[in-house]
Amino acid sequence: MFAPRVQNTRLAILLMVLATVFIAATTLLAKAIGTGRFGPPLHALQVSHGRFLFAFLAIGFAAATLRLRLESPRWKVHALRSLFGWAGVSLMFAAAAFIPLSDATAISFLNPVFAMLLAIPILGETVGRIRWSAAVIALAGAMILLRPGPETFQPAALLALGAAVMLGAEVISIKFLSGREGPFQILLINNGFGLCIATLAVLPVWTPPTAAQWAALAAIGLAMLTAQICFVNAMARADASLVAPFSYGTLVFATLYDFAVFGVVPDAVSWLGAAIIVAGAALLAWRESRRRHGAPENAASGPP
Repeated sequence: MFAPRVQNTRLAILLMVLATVFIAATTLLAKAIGTGRFGPPLHALQVSHGRFLFAFLAIGFAAATLRLRLESPRWKVHALRSLFGWAGVSLMFAAAAFIPLSDATAISFLNPVFAMLLAIPILGETVGRIRWSAAVIALAGAMILLRPGPETFQPAALLALGAAVMLGAEVISIKFLSGREGPFQILLINNGFGLCIATLAVLPVWTPPTAAQWAALAAIGLAMLTAQICFVNAMARADASLVAPFSYGTLVFATLYDFAVFGVVPDAVSWLGAAIIVAGAALLAWRESRRRHGAPENAASGPP
């Protein structure tokens, strides 16, 4: 967030891995709160409210200390980005309470696929064969995790799928802000708008949290903010194509946390679906890297 743009590959990778540690921790805490580990279960909207509340308090304090001045913010874009981000986080936290964290996390990796699909009508982007292939592969993995069958279907997995759609829409909004505003300003405004939206949404379902729940909510907010800071600084110190694959560490840590705390062991279907989604998302990330370096969309596709 405050990082000079000095290339440091090892530090960039370490920061990205740390980001995945904290992101996985937020879903673990959300699951613990939503399943009654710290008191009566809280609604997912209340969990997401806590995430934005404590993240905004932390970054707001930093902004006040540094006397940050906002420089030509694009308010409408920020509002849309925050709405999509809040919806994505809320759906993700809801999903975490009902399905294994490995499944919810794997499905959330579809967000770049939905961002690509949304970019076609919104940004007018042209999508070639490799990117379409990556999208189909990832969506096939999601269908496996949904377990479509009368006895195996996981309705709660649709919540994670909805989260991926919303987070994909957030990516489109971020593209309009990228390069135009500073990362610290973007984080401050995002968490401020997110808090306003979350506060209005939580009013109908608000219940007084226990002391342990307040602590867990604070931990979610601070963990998410820490993850954002690690992510921004990782991207500032190395090429995105180098550090992005390490973001899949979120799936590893979510699986480990779920096993350590809840004793959940992913079954063969979970491993298969997750592997296919990661493969599709990785192919899409590789294709995006080549596009940024000027390679034509179908350069590696061969003749039609």
